[in-house]
Amino acid sequence: MSDVVTFDPLAGDASRHDTAASSSALAADDASAPRLGTKGKREFNKLQKRLRRQVGNAIIDYGMIREGDKVMVCLSGGKDSYTLLEILRNLQRNAPVNFSLVAVNLDQKQPGFPEHVLPEYLKSTGVDYHILERDTYSVVKEKTPEGKTTCALCSRLRRGSLYGFAEEIGATKVALGHHREDILETLFLNLFFGGSLKAMPPKLLSDDGKNIVIRPLAYCREADIAEFARLMDFPIIPCNLCGSQPNLQRQAAKEMLAEWEAKHPGRLESLFKAVTNVAPSQLADRDLFDFQGLEAKQARMQADRIELCNEL
Repeated sequence: MSDVVTFDPLAGDASRHDTAASSSALAADDASAPRLGTKGKREFNKLQKRLRRQVGNAIIDYGMIREGDKVMVCLSGGKDSYTLLEILRNLQRNAPVNFSLVAVNLDQKQPGFPEHVLPEYLKSTGVDYHILERDTYSVVKEKTPEGKTTCALCSRLRRGSLYGFAEEIGATKVALGHHREDILETLFLNLFFGGSLKAMPPKLLSDDGKNIVIRPLAYCREADIAEFARLMDFPIIPCNLCGSQPNLQRQAAKEMLAEWEAKHPGRLESLFKAVTNVAPSQLADRDLFDFQGLEAKQARMQADRIELCNEL
């Protein structure tokens, strides 16, 4: 469709920019880059361009952003959401369609949460933003039995608050900072503990049909995001509610994937490719493939073959 973002994520829309203009756009994109030596600057530029390319490709492949979209970027204060906002800001400058960005942080009222950090950072960027205050921390602590993980309830409450607020401000897309490893970790968590073959889709319609969720970092490696966040010196805010809990199943999945990648480089890339290359006929889900109808299909194929032979 013509209103899907189809720009070159590195050099802008070739139909509107000549080489000099594209170079100027790239220079503007790099205005917020850290002060580094020549070699460090070169490596940073390569990293930033790689992330821009991967985010741009994900947007194109899944039709994430369209003309006139208001994209609500959920900013937690972690490396992933900071990187998401920064890369989307970069791409917004060169996009052939108009879309706006608004950053939203959900202040869950965790004890010791540094409330000043995100407003100060967002003011420095000039991005429109909202701080949404919801005391989900108390609810999670009250409802979660001692020794149990808080992730499920915390995620559900956070998601509900953010989805509702997106409606209030007229956001057409809700952008989350999940990356490639997040998607693969979820795949294995569902395999090991949920008995289902599913992960996190790059684009999702919420159950009530009111929100479209996008994950523009779906193609990005966590290591690249971590390095980009380090070089950009984002003011990272740790999560003291769930991030510090021991023996989390997700942490175990993360460690498993990291070990696989260390021993077999390229395995995670292959795994992620598998998520995008599903063959329902080679699995066993009766809702996705008509196993009962194979005999009928065989008969049709045989009849077609006989008819073709008769024509010859």
